[in-house]
Amino acid sequence: MISLSPVQSFLACCLVLVVGRVLTTRIGILARYSIPDPIVGGLLFAVLAYLLSTWGGMAVSLETSIKPTLLLLFFGCIGLTADLKLLARGGPRLIAFLMVLIPFLVLQNAVGLGMAWLLDMHPLMGLLGGTITLVGGHGTGAAYATRFADFNNIQDVMPLAMTAATLGLVLGGVVGGPVAEWIIRRYKVSGSKDPAAGEGGQVVDLKEDRQPPNPGTFILSLTAAFVCLVVGGILAAWVENAPVSLPNFLWCLATGVVIRNAGPLVGIRLDDRATDIIGTISLSLFLGMTMMTLDLSSVARLAGPLALMLAVQTLVCALYAAWVVFRMLKRDYEAAIMSAAFCGFALGATATAIANMQALTRRHGPAPEAFIVVPVTGAFLVDILNVIVLSSLIPLPFVGGM
Repeated sequence: MISLSPVQSFLACCLVLVVGRVLTTRIGILARYSIPDPIVGGLLFAVLAYLLSTWGGMAVSLETSIKPTLLLLFFGCIGLTADLKLLARGGPRLIAFLMVLIPFLVLQNAVGLGMAWLLDMHPLMGLLGGTITLVGGHGTGAAYATRFADFNNIQDVMPLAMTAATLGLVLGGVVGGPVAEWIIRRYKVSGSKDPAAGEGGQVVDLKEDRQPPNPGTFILSLTAAFVCLVVGGILAAWVENAPVSLPNFLWCLATGVVIRNAGPLVGIRLDDRATDIIGTISLSLFLGMTMMTLDLSSVARLAGPLALMLAVQTLVCALYAAWVVFRMLKRDYEAAIMSAAFCGFALGATATAIANMQALTRRHGPAPEAFIVVPVTGAFLVDILNVIVLSSLIPLPFVGGM
Protein backbone atom coordinates (compact mmCIF):
# COMPACT_ATOMS: atom_id res chain seq x y z
CA MET A 1 0.00 0.00 0.00
CA ILE A 2 1.33 3.41 -0.99
CA SER A 3 -0.36 5.86 1.37
CA LEU A 4 0.19 9.53 0.56
CA SER A 5 -0.01 12.24 3.21
CA PRO A 6 -2.23 15.31 2.69
CA VAL A 7 0.73 17.34 1.37
CA GLN A 8 1.87 14.50 -0.89
CA SER A 9 -1.67 14.01 -2.18
CA PHE A 10 -1.92 17.73 -2.91
CA LEU A 11 1.40 17.63 -4.75
CA ALA A 12 0.26 14.59 -6.75
CA CYS A 13 -2.91 16.44 -7.76
CA CYS A 14 -0.93 19.52 -8.84
CA LEU A 15 1.35 17.31 -10.94
CA VAL A 16 -1.73 15.67 -12.47
CA LEU A 17 -3.07 19.11 -13.45
CA VAL A 18 0.27 20.05 -15.00
CA VAL A 19 0.35 16.82 -16.99
CA GLY A 20 -3.28 17.36 -18.02
CA ARG A 21 -2.52 20.87 -19.28
CA VAL A 22 0.52 19.64 -21.25
CA LEU A 23 -1.51 16.84 -22.85
CA THR A 24 -4.51 19.02 -23.72
CA THR A 25 -2.28 21.63 -25.37
CA ARG A 26 0.00 19.24 -27.27
CA ILE A 27 -2.36 16.46 -28.33
CA GLY A 28 -4.49 17.72 -31.19
CA ILE A 29 -7.71 15.83 -30.51
CA LEU A 30 -7.77 16.87 -26.82
CA ALA A 31 -7.21 20.52 -27.72
CA ARG A 32 -9.67 20.44 -30.58
CA TYR A 33 -12.51 19.16 -28.42
CA SER A 34 -11.62 21.27 -25.34
CA ILE A 35 -11.37 18.37 -22.88
CA PRO A 36 -10.75 19.81 -19.37
CA ASP A 37 -7.22 19.39 -17.98
CA PRO A 38 -8.29 17.72 -14.68
CA ILE A 39 -10.31 15.09 -16.55
CA VAL A 40 -7.35 14.12 -18.75
CA GLY A 41 -4.67 14.14 -16.06
CA GLY A 42 -6.83 12.60 -13.35
CA LEU A 43 -8.07 9.80 -15.57
CA LEU A 44 -4.49 8.99 -16.61
CA PHE A 45 -3.50 8.78 -12.93
CA ALA A 46 -6.46 6.49 -12.19
CA VAL A 47 -5.43 4.16 -15.02
CA LEU A 48 -1.82 4.04 -13.82
CA ALA A 49 -2.95 3.41 -10.22
CA TYR A 50 -5.22 0.60 -11.41
CA LEU A 51 -2.39 -1.04 -13.37
CA LEU A 52 -0.04 -0.69 -10.39
CA SER A 53 -2.62 -2.29 -8.10
CA THR A 54 -3.54 -5.08 -10.52
CA TRP A 55 -0.11 -6.05 -11.81
CA GLY A 56 2.20 -4.74 -9.10
CA GLY A 57 0.07 -5.59 -6.07
CA MET A 58 0.46 -2.06 -4.65
CA ALA A 59 -2.59 0.11 -4.07
CA VAL A 60 -2.32 3.89 -3.96
CA SER A 61 -4.23 5.69 -1.21
CA LEU A 62 -4.76 9.46 -1.38
CA GLU A 63 -5.80 11.83 1.39
CA THR A 64 -8.72 13.71 -0.16
CA SER A 65 -10.64 15.00 2.84
CA ILE A 66 -10.14 18.54 1.53
CA LYS A 67 -12.32 17.85 -1.52
CA PRO A 68 -15.62 19.14 -0.01
CA THR A 69 -13.89 22.35 1.07
CA LEU A 70 -12.47 22.90 -2.41
CA LEU A 71 -15.92 22.48 -3.96
CA LEU A 72 -17.51 24.91 -1.49
CA LEU A 73 -14.70 27.37 -2.11
CA PHE A 74 -15.35 27.16 -5.84
CA PHE A 75 -19.07 27.85 -5.47
CA GLY A 76 -18.35 30.71 -3.09
CA CYS A 77 -16.14 32.26 -5.79
CA ILE A 78 -18.88 31.76 -8.38
CA GLY A 79 -21.20 33.78 -6.16
CA LEU A 80 -18.55 36.44 -5.59
CA THR A 81 -18.29 37.06 -9.35
CA ALA A 82 -22.05 36.93 -10.01
CA ASP A 83 -23.23 40.38 -11.04
CA LEU A 84 -27.01 40.49 -10.70
CA LYS A 85 -27.16 43.07 -13.48
CA LEU A 86 -25.87 40.37 -15.83
CA LEU A 87 -28.38 37.92 -14.35
CA ALA A 88 -31.20 40.34 -15.13
CA ARG A 89 -29.88 40.63 -18.67
CA GLY A 90 -29.76 36.84 -18.94
CA GLY A 91 -33.22 36.35 -17.47
CA PRO A 92 -34.94 35.24 -20.69
CA ARG A 93 -32.13 32.79 -21.40
CA LEU A 94 -32.39 31.42 -17.86
CA ILE A 95 -36.10 30.77 -18.36
CA ALA A 96 -35.40 29.11 -21.71
CA PHE A 97 -32.69 26.98 -20.09
CA LEU A 98 -35.16 25.76 -17.48
CA MET A 99 -37.76 25.05 -20.15
CA VAL A 100 -35.39 22.65 -21.94
CA LEU A 101 -34.14 21.14 -18.68
CA ILE A 102 -37.50 20.01 -17.28
CA PRO A 103 -38.46 17.65 -20.14
CA PHE A 104 -34.89 16.33 -20.22
CA LEU A 105 -35.16 15.18 -16.58
CA VAL A 106 -38.22 13.14 -17.53
CA LEU A 107 -36.51 11.87 -20.70
CA GLN A 108 -33.35 10.78 -18.87
CA ASN A 109 -35.34 8.77 -16.34
CA ALA A 110 -37.47 7.28 -19.12
CA VAL A 111 -34.28 6.14 -20.88
CA GLY A 112 -33.00 4.64 -17.62
CA LEU A 113 -36.25 2.78 -17.01
CA GLY A 114 -36.32 1.53 -20.59
CA MET A 115 -32.74 0.26 -20.37
CA ALA A 116 -33.48 -1.46 -17.06
CA TRP A 117 -36.42 -3.24 -18.69
CA LEU A 118 -34.32 -4.31 -21.66
CA LEU A 119 -31.53 -5.58 -19.40
CA ASP A 120 -33.97 -7.35 -17.05
CA MET A 121 -33.01 -5.19 -14.08
CA HIS A 122 -35.16 -3.75 -11.31
CA PRO A 123 -36.79 -0.49 -12.50
CA LEU A 124 -35.21 1.42 -9.62
CA MET A 125 -31.81 0.54 -11.05
CA GLY A 126 -32.91 2.43 -14.15
CA LEU A 127 -33.54 5.53 -12.05
CA LEU A 128 -30.09 5.08 -10.51
CA GLY A 129 -28.78 5.18 -14.08
CA GLY A 130 -30.94 8.25 -14.65
CA THR A 131 -31.20 11.57 -12.86
CA ILE A 132 -30.50 10.14 -9.40
CA THR A 133 -26.77 9.80 -10.10
CA LEU A 134 -26.25 11.64 -13.40
CA VAL A 135 -27.97 14.89 -12.49
CA GLY A 136 -28.00 14.37 -8.72
CA GLY A 137 -24.38 13.28 -8.33
CA HIS A 138 -22.76 11.30 -5.53
CA GLY A 139 -24.77 12.82 -2.68
CA THR A 140 -28.18 12.17 -4.22
CA GLY A 141 -26.99 8.75 -5.43
CA ALA A 142 -25.88 7.72 -1.95
CA ALA A 143 -29.13 8.91 -0.38
CA TYR A 144 -31.36 7.00 -2.80
CA ALA A 145 -29.09 3.93 -2.83
CA THR A 146 -29.42 3.64 0.95
CA ARG A 147 -33.18 3.96 0.64
CA PHE A 148 -33.41 1.32 -2.10
CA ALA A 149 -31.19 -1.08 -0.15
CA ASP A 150 -33.21 -0.68 3.06
CA PHE A 151 -36.75 -0.66 1.68
CA ASN A 152 -36.44 -2.57 -1.59
CA ASN A 153 -33.67 -5.02 -0.66
CA ILE A 154 -31.68 -4.36 -3.84
CA GLN A 155 -28.18 -5.82 -3.61
CA ASP A 156 -24.96 -4.02 -4.63
CA VAL A 157 -26.91 -0.82 -5.14
CA MET A 158 -24.38 1.49 -3.46
CA PRO A 159 -21.38 0.52 -5.65
CA LEU A 160 -23.60 0.89 -8.70
CA ALA A 161 -24.73 4.35 -7.63
CA MET A 162 -21.22 5.58 -6.81
CA THR A 163 -19.75 4.14 -10.00
CA ALA A 164 -22.51 5.65 -12.14
CA ALA A 165 -22.06 9.08 -10.52
CA THR A 166 -18.28 8.98 -10.96
CA LEU A 167 -18.43 7.82 -14.56
CA GLY A 168 -20.99 10.55 -15.17
CA LEU A 169 -18.38 13.12 -14.12
CA VAL A 170 -15.96 11.67 -16.67
CA LEU A 171 -18.54 11.45 -19.46
CA GLY A 172 -19.86 14.94 -18.79
CA GLY A 173 -16.34 16.34 -19.06
CA VAL A 174 -15.48 14.35 -22.18
CA VAL A 175 -18.70 14.94 -24.16
CA GLY A 176 -19.40 18.62 -23.46
CA GLY A 177 -16.42 20.04 -25.36
CA PRO A 178 -16.93 18.04 -28.57
CA VAL A 179 -20.65 18.90 -28.64
CA ALA A 180 -19.93 22.63 -28.36
CA GLU A 181 -17.06 22.49 -30.85
CA TRP A 182 -19.35 20.76 -33.37
CA ILE A 183 -22.00 23.43 -32.84
CA ILE A 184 -19.47 26.25 -33.22
CA ARG A 185 -18.15 24.86 -36.48
CA ARG A 186 -21.52 23.88 -37.95
CA TYR A 187 -23.34 27.12 -37.17
CA LYS A 188 -20.25 29.38 -37.45
CA VAL A 189 -20.84 31.12 -34.13
CA SER A 190 -17.89 32.71 -32.37
CA GLY A 191 -16.99 34.53 -29.21
CA SER A 192 -15.07 37.75 -28.76
CA LYS A 193 -11.43 37.48 -27.72
CA ASP A 194 -11.99 40.35 -25.31
CA PRO A 195 -8.83 41.33 -23.40
CA ALA A 196 -11.07 42.03 -20.43
CA ALA A 197 -12.07 38.38 -20.23
CA GLY A 198 -10.89 36.44 -17.22
CA GLU A 199 -9.73 32.83 -17.18
CA GLY A 200 -13.25 31.65 -16.48
CA GLY A 201 -14.79 33.51 -19.38
CA GLN A 202 -16.35 36.31 -17.39
CA VAL A 203 -15.71 39.98 -18.16
CA VAL A 204 -13.80 42.22 -15.79
CA ASP A 205 -13.37 45.96 -15.78
CA LEU A 206 -10.89 47.21 -18.37
CA LYS A 207 -9.51 49.96 -16.11
CA GLU A 208 -8.88 47.36 -13.42
CA ASP A 209 -7.26 45.09 -16.00
CA ARG A 210 -4.42 47.49 -16.74
CA GLN A 211 -2.55 46.20 -13.70
CA PRO A 212 -2.46 42.55 -12.63
CA PRO A 213 -4.03 41.52 -9.32
CA ASN A 214 -1.65 42.07 -6.41
CA PRO A 215 -1.29 40.04 -3.19
CA GLY A 216 -3.64 42.41 -1.40
CA THR A 217 -6.49 41.79 -3.84
CA PHE A 218 -5.91 38.04 -3.65
CA ILE A 219 -6.03 38.10 0.15
CA LEU A 220 -9.26 40.14 0.06
CA SER A 221 -10.87 37.73 -2.42
CA LEU A 222 -9.66 34.70 -0.46
CA THR A 223 -11.05 36.20 2.75
CA ALA A 224 -14.42 36.78 1.09
CA ALA A 225 -14.41 33.19 -0.24
CA PHE A 226 -13.83 31.78 3.24
CA VAL A 227 -16.55 34.03 4.62
CA CYS A 228 -18.84 32.35 2.09
CA LEU A 229 -17.80 28.93 3.43
CA VAL A 230 -18.38 29.86 7.08
CA VAL A 231 -21.66 31.73 6.59
CA GLY A 232 -22.90 29.12 4.11
CA GLY A 233 -22.16 26.35 6.61
CA ILE A 234 -24.08 28.20 9.35
CA LEU A 235 -27.08 28.75 7.09
CA ALA A 236 -27.06 25.12 5.97
CA ALA A 237 -27.03 23.98 9.62
CA TRP A 238 -29.98 26.25 10.45
CA VAL A 239 -32.19 24.74 7.74
CA GLU A 240 -30.89 21.17 8.04
CA ASN A 241 -34.24 19.83 9.24
CA ALA A 242 -36.38 21.88 6.87
CA PRO A 243 -38.96 20.04 4.70
CA VAL A 244 -36.86 20.70 1.59
CA SER A 245 -33.15 19.99 2.00
CA LEU A 246 -30.85 22.21 -0.06
CA PRO A 247 -27.17 21.42 -0.72
CA ASN A 248 -24.48 23.22 1.28
CA PHE A 249 -22.85 24.71 -1.78
CA LEU A 250 -26.04 26.62 -2.58
CA TRP A 251 -25.70 28.61 0.63
CA CYS A 252 -22.05 29.38 -0.11
CA LEU A 253 -23.00 30.58 -3.59
CA ALA A 254 -25.87 32.69 -2.23
CA THR A 255 -23.60 34.27 0.38
CA GLY A 256 -21.13 35.15 -2.35
CA VAL A 257 -23.86 36.77 -4.45
CA VAL A 258 -24.85 38.97 -1.49
CA ILE A 259 -21.24 40.03 -0.84
CA ARG A 260 -20.60 40.70 -4.54
CA ASN A 261 -23.67 42.88 -5.06
CA ALA A 262 -24.09 44.52 -1.64
CA GLY A 263 -20.37 44.97 -0.93
CA PRO A 264 -19.91 48.13 -3.05
CA LEU A 265 -22.61 49.84 -0.96
CA VAL A 266 -20.30 49.64 2.07
CA GLY A 267 -17.05 50.15 0.18
CA ILE A 268 -16.09 46.49 -0.38
CA ARG A 269 -14.94 45.95 -3.95
CA LEU A 270 -13.39 42.65 -4.99
CA ASP A 271 -11.11 42.06 -7.96
CA ASP A 272 -13.12 39.60 -10.06
CA ARG A 273 -9.94 38.33 -11.74
CA ALA A 274 -8.39 37.34 -8.41
CA THR A 275 -11.62 35.70 -7.29
CA ASP A 276 -11.94 33.90 -10.60
CA ILE A 277 -8.39 32.52 -10.34
CA ILE A 278 -9.05 31.23 -6.81
CA GLY A 279 -12.26 29.56 -7.96
CA THR A 280 -10.62 28.03 -11.01
CA ILE A 281 -7.78 26.57 -8.94
CA SER A 282 -10.24 25.15 -6.41
CA LEU A 283 -12.34 23.56 -9.14
CA SER A 284 -9.31 22.09 -10.91
CA LEU A 285 -8.00 20.54 -7.69
CA PHE A 286 -11.45 19.14 -6.83
CA LEU A 287 -11.95 17.54 -10.24
CA GLY A 288 -8.36 16.30 -10.31
CA MET A 289 -8.75 14.51 -6.98
CA THR A 290 -12.12 13.11 -8.03
CA MET A 291 -10.66 11.61 -11.19
CA MET A 292 -7.53 10.36 -9.41
CA THR A 293 -9.62 8.35 -6.94
CA LEU A 294 -11.80 6.76 -9.61
CA ASP A 295 -12.01 3.05 -8.71
CA LEU A 296 -11.53 1.37 -12.06
CA SER A 297 -11.78 -2.10 -10.49
CA SER A 298 -15.36 -1.33 -9.41
CA VAL A 299 -16.04 0.03 -12.86
CA ALA A 300 -14.74 -3.22 -14.37
CA ARG A 301 -16.98 -5.34 -12.12
CA LEU A 302 -20.09 -3.36 -13.04
CA ALA A 303 -18.99 -2.78 -16.62
CA GLY A 304 -21.64 -4.69 -18.58
CA PRO A 305 -25.16 -3.37 -17.97
CA LEU A 306 -23.97 -0.12 -16.42
CA ALA A 307 -21.67 0.71 -19.34
CA LEU A 308 -24.46 0.08 -21.84
CA MET A 309 -26.92 2.19 -19.86
CA LEU A 310 -24.49 5.10 -19.51
CA ALA A 311 -23.49 4.88 -23.18
CA VAL A 312 -27.13 5.31 -24.22
CA GLN A 313 -27.62 8.13 -21.71
CA THR A 314 -24.53 9.91 -23.04
CA LEU A 315 -25.75 9.67 -26.63
CA VAL A 316 -29.21 10.95 -25.70
CA CYS A 317 -27.70 13.85 -23.74
CA ALA A 318 -25.34 14.86 -26.55
CA LEU A 319 -28.13 14.82 -29.14
CA TYR A 320 -30.47 16.74 -26.86
CA ALA A 321 -27.83 19.40 -26.16
CA ALA A 322 -26.98 19.85 -29.84
CA TRP A 323 -30.48 19.77 -31.31
CA VAL A 324 -32.72 21.09 -28.51
CA VAL A 325 -30.71 23.13 -25.99
CA PHE A 326 -28.75 25.10 -28.58
CA ARG A 327 -31.82 25.83 -30.71
CA MET A 328 -33.89 26.98 -27.73
CA LEU A 329 -31.18 29.31 -26.42
CA LYS A 330 -31.00 31.77 -29.37
CA ARG A 331 -28.59 29.69 -31.50
CA ASP A 332 -25.59 31.94 -30.73
CA TYR A 333 -22.15 31.55 -29.14
CA GLU A 334 -23.51 31.76 -25.58
CA ALA A 335 -25.97 28.99 -26.47
CA ALA A 336 -23.09 26.80 -27.71
CA ILE A 337 -21.20 27.27 -24.43
CA MET A 338 -24.36 26.50 -22.44
CA SER A 339 -24.88 23.34 -24.49
CA ALA A 340 -21.48 22.10 -23.31
CA ALA A 341 -22.39 23.04 -19.76
CA PHE A 342 -25.70 21.20 -20.13
CA CYS A 343 -23.78 18.00 -20.92
CA GLY A 344 -21.62 18.66 -17.87
CA PHE A 345 -24.32 18.75 -15.24
CA ALA A 346 -26.79 16.48 -17.07
CA LEU A 347 -24.22 13.67 -16.89
CA GLY A 348 -21.93 14.76 -14.07
CA ALA A 349 -22.11 17.84 -11.88
CA THR A 350 -22.18 21.62 -11.96
CA ALA A 351 -18.41 21.60 -11.40
CA THR A 352 -17.99 19.59 -14.61
CA ALA A 353 -20.25 22.03 -16.45
CA ILE A 354 -18.13 24.98 -15.34
CA ALA A 355 -14.94 23.14 -16.32
CA ASN A 356 -16.40 22.57 -19.81
CA MET A 357 -17.20 26.27 -20.14
CA GLN A 358 -13.77 27.33 -18.90
CA ALA A 359 -12.02 25.07 -21.42
CA LEU A 360 -14.13 26.47 -24.27
CA THR A 361 -13.98 30.15 -23.32
CA ARG A 362 -10.23 29.91 -22.86
CA ARG A 363 -10.06 28.98 -26.55
CA HIS A 364 -12.94 30.91 -28.11
CA GLY A 365 -13.60 33.91 -25.88
CA PRO A 366 -15.82 34.96 -22.93
CA ALA A 367 -19.44 33.98 -22.38
CA PRO A 368 -20.58 36.12 -19.43
CA GLU A 369 -24.28 35.18 -19.54
CA ALA A 370 -23.42 31.48 -19.47
CA PHE A 371 -21.34 31.95 -16.33
CA ILE A 372 -24.37 33.41 -14.58
CA VAL A 373 -27.18 31.21 -15.90
CA VAL A 374 -25.44 27.84 -15.62
CA PRO A 375 -24.26 28.06 -11.97
CA VAL A 376 -27.66 29.31 -10.82
CA THR A 377 -29.41 26.50 -12.70
CA GLY A 378 -26.95 23.75 -11.89
CA ALA A 379 -26.35 24.61 -8.25
CA PHE A 380 -29.90 25.26 -7.21
CA LEU A 381 -32.82 24.95 -9.60
CA VAL A 382 -31.88 21.58 -11.12
CA ASP A 383 -31.78 19.93 -7.67
CA ILE A 384 -35.28 21.12 -6.83
CA LEU A 385 -36.64 20.05 -10.21
CA ASN A 386 -34.91 16.68 -9.92
CA VAL A 387 -36.48 16.00 -6.52
CA ILE A 388 -39.92 16.86 -7.90
CA VAL A 389 -39.51 14.54 -10.92
CA LEU A 390 -38.14 11.64 -8.86
CA SER A 391 -40.80 12.03 -6.19
CA SER A 392 -43.41 11.71 -8.92
CA LEU A 393 -41.83 8.66 -10.60
CA ILE A 394 -40.73 6.45 -7.70
CA PRO A 395 -44.21 5.74 -6.26
CA LEU A 396 -45.57 4.61 -9.64
CA PRO A 397 -46.65 0.93 -9.65
CA PHE A 398 -44.39 -0.09 -12.53
CA VAL A 399 -41.37 1.45 -10.78
CA GLY A 400 -41.98 -0.24 -7.46
CA GLY A 401 -40.45 2.31 -5.11
CA MET A 402 -41.74 3.56 -1.78
